[in-house]
Amino acid sequence: MSTVTHDEAVSARAERLGVGLLLAAVSAVSFSMSGSIATSLFAIGWTPGAVVLVRVGVAAAVLAPFGLRAMRGRVSVVVLRRELPAIAGYGLLAVAATQFCYFSAVQHMEVAPAILVEYTSPAAVVLWLWLRHGQRPSMTTVTGAVVAALGLVLVLDLVGGGAGLSLVGVLWALGAMVGAVAYFLLNAEGGIDLPPLALAWLGLVAGAVVLAVLGAAHLMPLQAATGTVTLAHAEVPWWCAVLVLGAVTAALAYATGIAAGRVLGPRLASFVALFEVVASVLFAWALLGELPRVVQLVGGLLILAGVIAVKAGEPTLGASDPVDGVPLPAGESR
Repeated sequence: MSTVTHDEAVSARAERLGVGLLLAAVSAVSFSMSGSIATSLFAIGWTPGAVVLVRVGVAAAVLAPFGLRAMRGRVSVVVLRRELPAIAGYGLLAVAATQFCYFSAVQHMEVAPAILVEYTSPAAVVLWLWLRHGQRPSMTTVTGAVVAALGLVLVLDLVGGGAGLSLVGVLWALGAMVGAVAYFLLNAEGGIDLPPLALAWLGLVAGAVVLAVLGAAHLMPLQAATGTVTLAHAEVPWWCAVLVLGAVTAALAYATGIAAGRVLGPRLASFVALFEVVASVLFAWALLGELPRVVQLVGGLLILAGVIAVKAGEPTLGASDPVDGVPLPAGESR
């Protein structure tokens, strides 16, 4: 009888892991479309600040009915008040700071090195969990991190690029990296007593408010334009690009990212999110005609190998233990 119970628990855990990986993959692919779509808007006169603000605002509007429904009967005013610091932190760090810092970075340096600096966040997550929670990574995990980092270098084609680095740009990119670390850690935070959809919606609302304040204070230039954008050799209305940017690359991406983090934990979720870089290359190829080189495809395979190694390096836990060492809240199962 105990054997059957154990087998069922192991099967349920494997099913949760599979769902978590699927959600993380959907989140990464959804996020990855933003670069290509935003580039098409830049071409007709949009500023990065305007793109980010509209993207977050549309996402908050799209998730509003789902977030409200997720909270109905489950989240009281007392709980909401208690979680305000987490909501504010998510909106400020995981949404507003990450995007604002990244776009500020690309004003001072090329896009490829800026992305590479930001995507050191998975290694930073591992380091944080080690220093703060004593979760020392195994040699396999460390090896996977190194392999994934090498893959990123190849995907971003930095080996022979010789791109000059700006100190100001690097500092902004490091700010984006800190925001990305906060994104993965807050996504996996079991102590936040809010459903994933509710946290995603409220975080986007908070992020939109922060970005609107930055724009009103003239700290983030806001300029938009109407017309058509070119995607995949087709002319698309600007508002269609904006809707996809907000509904798919933000609303869907953040909602599935939080849900994945609750299942996988911050370490594994952050490494699976590296697929965003690979998918970004593919979308740039499909939508903008930017054909990836062989070395970039090899880099994508290395990232895959790195993610697999990171998963292989995870400690073997019992069926009732949390994934990635993140404890389950009392009375709650993922």
